[in-house]
Amino acid sequence: MNPHLTQFGEQMSHLTGVRAIMKDIIETLTAAKGQEFINLSAGNPVILPEVEQLWRDSTAELLASPDYGEVVCRYGSSQGYQPFIDAVKADFNQRYGLNLSDRNILISPGSQSIYFYAANAFGGRTDNGELKKIILPLSPDYTGYGGVTLIPEALMAYKPTLEVDEPMHRFKYRPDFSQLAIDETTGCVIFSRPCNPTGNVLSNEEVRKIADLAAPYDLPVLIDSAYAPPYPALNFTEMTPIFGGNIVHCMSLSKAGLPGERIGIAIGDQRIIEVLQSFQTNLCIHSSRYGQAIAARAIASGALGAIAETVIRPHYQKKFAVVENTLDEAMPKDLPWFLHRGEGAIFSWLWIKDLPICDWDLYQEIKKAGAIVVPGSSFFPGLNEDWPHKTQCLRISLTATNEEIATGMQRLAKVVQKVCQTSSVA
Repeated sequence: MNPHLTQFGEQMSHLTGVRAIMKDIIETLTAAKGQEFINLSAGNPVILPEVEQLWRDSTAELLASPDYGEVVCRYGSSQGYQPFIDAVKADFNQRYGLNLSDRNILISPGSQSIYFYAANAFGGRTDNGELKKIILPLSPDYTGYGGVTLIPEALMAYKPTLEVDEPMHRFKYRPDFSQLAIDETTGCVIFSRPCNPTGNVLSNEEVRKIADLAAPYDLPVLIDSAYAPPYPALNFTEMTPIFGGNIVHCMSLSKAGLPGERIGIAIGDQRIIEVLQSFQTNLCIHSSRYGQAIAARAIASGALGAIAETVIRPHYQKKFAVVENTLDEAMPKDLPWFLHRGEGAIFSWLWIKDLPICDWDLYQEIKKAGAIVVPGSSFFPGLNEDWPHKTQCLRISLTATNEEIATGMQRLAKVVQKVCQTSSVA
């Protein structure tokens, strides 16, 4: 059968970003025929014993409680499971001195869905045909933003400024406020903090400046906090979540050990939450109540917050240190390679300035050496201008063992050295 697709159907039936390259990675691993690959592409969180046990214990509590039938055998509110909303509200009010009410919180099937709701509720074409843009103020950013809007031309990203420490082979992205335009043609703003793929954390001042630029136009600023405190707390540098005004704090419990349950949390102004909730009601009724029920117990007891700080964060922070130390030892000092400062998330980000081949070709060469990383050009959604930097970067996962990461970085370093030296000789 060859069904006829609409314009939206054609668009949404194609994979975007990293999902497109994962097909090649899966085929490579399947056809390996005895060759062993070190896979440093994965975005799946590591199953940590303490985290798994937390969810086992929470599940046992749910099974033993009289709430079980109500949780799994009945529909619920489109806003979310009330005990879970209550747990989030109490925890955030206590932690951050907030005054949240129930109406400030929406539970969704994963945080990706929140960005889909927002991108199409606030961005795209208005009734009079005006295009409202979805602004990504700092590129590169999460590849999934490339697929959230039904109007692709509405997505617009801005190049960053680069702070480069050449002797130390480190760098950091910062928003370029001299170029960033947020005005009456904007519909909403989205960015991740800490950032997937780079690990970048925007400062409090930068976040407030972006929110202040959007405020005169009543524009929602959605901060993708999938790696932020209080859970999973995958920030390796001090950072404070920012709430209030036009900011919508968007969380996920995926990296806190529940990616299979698809639990997203949006915290923001009641009017914005109501719009997102209505969108969700029309789309999927409500999120899974089972995941919310066990998460409510883990949050209310304080166990999830504690494990995030004492188990989840240290695990990935140590992995980043392995990447950092191995590259410092293995990469040639005379080559212009730069590792993004490790400020959070479960990835590291490598930039090879003046790379003589594109990132996809480098990915293929690294595969031949027995390691798999992700080409960086997938992480510039909405940035349509020609910028060589877009094809000079790689994303490296922190989900492998220390030994695998070290070996993978050594193989990568040899490939980069060979590619760059061959080019200079030619």
